[in-house]
Amino acid sequence: QVQLVESGGGLVQAGDSVRLSCAASGRTSGYYSTAWFRQAPGKEREFVAAIPWSGRNTHYSDSVKGRFTISRDAAKNMVFLQMNSLKPEDTAVYYCAARQTSYSGSYYSSSNDYDSWGQGTQVTVSS
Repeated sequence: QVQLVESGGGLVQAGDSVRLSCAASGRTSGYYSTAWFRQAPGKEREFVAAIPWSGRNTHYSDSVKGRFTISRDAAKNMVFLQMNSLKPEDTAVYYCAARQTSYSGSYYSSSNDYDSWGQGTQVTVSS
C-alpha cells in the first residue's frame, strides 16, 4: 500500500476553479491506478475520475466530464484534479485513492477496488 495525502480544498464560489493535489509515499514502485472520489453529506462515496499508471485514457463520471481534469506527475508521485466551472453540487469531501495493478493501462471506478485512501479534503462551492 501507499500513503496518500490530499491538499487544495477550500471554500469557493460557483464558477470558480480549484486544483486538488494528492501526494503518494511508501510503496510507489510498480503500476498504480489512481482515482478521485467524493462524498457529500448524507450521500454515498462516488467516483469522480481515474487515471492509469500510463497516464493515458483518463476516465470521468458524467457529472464532471468536461469540467474536471485528472493528471499525474510520475516523477513526483503526485496526482492532481483540476476542477473548473464548479457548481454547488460539487460540494463534498474529495478523496484520493490508489491501488496496484498488473498493467500500466488498468483503471478502476469502484471504491471497492482501491485499498489506499487519503484522509480527504473539503471542497465547498457557494452559489
